[in-house]
Amino acid sequence: MQTSPDRHEYPAHWEADVVLRDGGTARIRPITVDDADRLVSFYEQVSDESKYYRFFAPYPRLSAKDVHRFTHHDFVDRVGLAATVGGEFIATVRYDRIGADGTPASAPADEAEVAFLVQDAHQGRGVASALLEHIGAVARERGIRRFAAEVLPANTKMIKVFTDAGYTQKRSFEDGVVRLEFDLEPTDRSLAVQYAREHRAEARSVQRLLAPGSVAVIGVGRAPGGVGRSVLGNIRDAGYTGRLYAVNKALPEGHKELDGVPAHRSVRDIDGPVDLAVVAVPAEHVPEVVTECGEHGVQGLVVVSAGYAESGPEGRERQRALVRHARTYGMRIIGPNAFGIINTSPDVRLNASLAPEVPRPGRIGLFAQSGAIGIALLSRLHRRGGGVTGVTGVSTFVSSGNRADVSGNDVLQYWYEDPDTDVVLMYLESIGNPRKFTRLARRTAAAKPLVVVQGARHGAAPQGHAVRATRLPHATVSALLRQAGVIRVDTITELVDAGLLLARQPLPAGPRVAILGNSESLGLLTYDACLAEGLRPHPPQDLTTAASAADFHTALSHALADDRCDAVVVTAIPAVGEGAVGDADLHAVVAEEVAGLVRAEGESLPAREQAFDQGGVRLDLADEDQLRRAYTELTELFGAPEELRPVVQRMAPRGVDVVVRAVIDPAAGAVLSFGLAGAASQLLGDTAHRLIPVTDREATSLVRSIRTAPLLFGWRGSAPADTRALEELLLRVSRLVDDHPEVVAVTLEPVVVASHGLSVLGASVRLAPPPARDDLGPRTLPAY
Repeated sequence: MQTSPDRHEYPAHWEADVVLRDGGTARIRPITVDDADRLVSFYEQVSDESKYYRFFAPYPRLSAKDVHRFTHHDFVDRVGLAATVGGEFIATVRYDRIGADGTPASAPADEAEVAFLVQDAHQGRGVASALLEHIGAVARERGIRRFAAEVLPANTKMIKVFTDAGYTQKRSFEDGVVRLEFDLEPTDRSLAVQYAREHRAEARSVQRLLAPGSVAVIGVGRAPGGVGRSVLGNIRDAGYTGRLYAVNKALPEGHKELDGVPAHRSVRDIDGPVDLAVVAVPAEHVPEVVTECGEHGVQGLVVVSAGYAESGPEGRERQRALVRHARTYGMRIIGPNAFGIINTSPDVRLNASLAPEVPRPGRIGLFAQSGAIGIALLSRLHRRGGGVTGVTGVSTFVSSGNRADVSGNDVLQYWYEDPDTDVVLMYLESIGNPRKFTRLARRTAAAKPLVVVQGARHGAAPQGHAVRATRLPHATVSALLRQAGVIRVDTITELVDAGLLLARQPLPAGPRVAILGNSESLGLLTYDACLAEGLRPHPPQDLTTAASAADFHTALSHALADDRCDAVVVTAIPAVGEGAVGDADLHAVVAEEVAGLVRAEGESLPAREQAFDQGGVRLDLADEDQLRRAYTELTELFGAPEELRPVVQRMAPRGVDVVVRAVIDPAAGAVLSFGLAGAASQLLGDTAHRLIPVTDREATSLVRSIRTAPLLFGWRGSAPADTRALEELLLRVSRLVDDHPEVVAVTLEPVVVASHGLSVLGASVRLAPPPARDDLGPRTLPAY
């Protein structure tokens, strides 16, 4: 590494793994003096045309002076980054700080020239776009606010990289060269471009895993049984449409097949590409397998092998090494300790899992971090789906195990635009990047229902999961998920029930619900349940126990045709006695009618509040005599004036006391909380939460979402509070925290909301260096 006095220490925090446009990965890191040979080798593989575009002249080889210049950096005024795969350069980018006259300069000069070179074989993979994001972040860290680039007009690919980045820019043309200048401050458009590229890349990386053209199972035993042999049999029996290979390094000479599948001693011996490798060898042999797969060009791994982070500190380090090793070759990993993946598409029919039966094809995407829960979910969906095909079955299934690499966020990116998935079900034991999850969940839930059940809600995450700790209680996390549009359930039974309902039924157009059935009691229970969930149910229609199938048909037809009704709930008690309507007949009537008629369209209390609770506050003091009397009483009760330090304030208009808080959580981000002051929020937990920044509609819903909200709206004849002023205060606190990251906590307590306006009687603001935000920086995979 570089150690000369004129150079800064090697910035290891600039190293990052990124997902490229085609779903593969690359390593981005600073270029050092040790990279001279790599740079020369890289340059030799670049075409003459690309060299001409970079240097504006024929430049067949780098001189010793060039190599020295491009590998010696001070990491402040001169910085070079390289994208690597397999340890070799595939692209480079550098900036040089310049002054107003265009000559080399140092700070406080805040402009730099930037230039790229991408190996021809890797052009079109989004490498330059990823490098621009990272070199831009590095430049901002070093006080550079603007990049300038000179590009030949014929180099349209590089011009497009700059113009599509979303930064504010200027463009000019002089002496046959296009000059681009752009500010590096992130804009709404640049963040939107970054998120769109992240989505395409991560969705493609999962698609490569779920729809491979060829699969090798590594670790297939010669005798029946064992994990590898089971997975191989499951892939074969599912009718996988691609090429399938078995790998066993102890395969006897002359053996060419295992269970009718072509067999080899090593992936290297396979004649042809391998897109996906299922690794089922002991953990100590996995590194050798990863090397063989990387050198053969395998695109992704499903590691079912155990013995990693779930087994303790030594396994955790083994897991980190596995991820680093795989990413060196541009491969993504599902696992380790994974149950496997399933894709029921007729074009794929892949069951690369330990599930002995392929689930019924359907429109439900299923993600489970736990293999045992995955088995239970697949079994329940198969059992509860009945004879309905094409809807209530599974489109794709991913069991991520320790989710060291591919996580629920990646799979959400894939399902968002997957045409074969209409409903997403997720069992999560931990959320590694809550900010990103809520962002993706909000987008996904707007397009298709997303149902989540959380495990490990009241304890630590499973040992195999490396996640950042959150200080937020489970109830707050649940509220934030609801804000993002997630349907939260508590059990896997509810997860399956919700999934089947959503797969079979369209989403209602509104909250108006008709209830009909042959039991008055069931109808009333359903009515109460609808009210509890904020729906607007019509009075239940009791058809009586004598109702026939025709009666149900008529009532259901009228309800579905009623424009005042958005959804219908049918309740029915089992048939009893001779001549009663059979359950099967009734089910058939309801199903037929629906099919025909559904239209396709905790902090400590502030001192002031403690004083109030202990009788240390005197209100409505009308004159000087009352003020003196109150002063004497308080000093006699609570001590000398020097200790008591009494405060005289103007009497605020009477109203409803509320509390407003904002806090920065290291995992979830900025959270705005609201509740009534006093026992309601402290003892009963009646507090509502939203992620910052909040919109005006979210502020309105926040005020109305607590159970004690009626006190703000004229409960029992009291004067309604000025909720519009309260909503404006919530928006202002949200804006304050969002615009000023150094504001890490705000508490307004109490806030008295009167009939007209409000008064903030107590306020505290805590300032601190803002926590790092990985959602505003360049795209990067979690570090290992």
